Amino acid sequence: MATSMSCLLVLCLVCPLLAGVVRANPWYGLFPQFYDHSCPKAKEIVQSIVAQAVAQETRMAASLVRLHFHDCFVKGCDASVLLDNSSSIISEKGSNPNLNSLRGFEVVDQIKVALETACPGTVSCADILALAARDSTVLVCAHQK
Repeated sequence: MATSMSCLLVLCLVCPLLAGVVRANPWYGLFPQFYDHSCPKAKEIVQSIVAQAVAQETRMAASLVRLHFHDCFVKGCDASVLLDNSSSIISEKGSNPNLNSLRGFEVVDQIKVALETACPGTVSCADILALAARDSTVLVCAHQK
């Protein structure tokens, strides 16, 4: 019962963030099938890499959800948390609150490489973060049943 409640709580906290899986567009709206034609294997690729990462280290599921949360927390879900510092700015990734705190960047990089191989220039980094967080949440909740 307690594990079901914790899964429900996680889903309630994460689902509003996951609405950013597809950017709002007045012509298209939000829908989970956004990449079905332009990158049909996108969800499968993300799911596979996230599952492998979580199998290697179970904490990675929480790390990917947290990474997505931190991305969305500052001015929306735009993948800005993935940007490195430059000579003119300290990025979100390199800011004091996130420095040596956020994890999962290597998993996101693996996903990006696989998606770029399958369908170059199609899936946004913001969508990768959202899909990875969603799949992490599903994996955690599935293992608690």
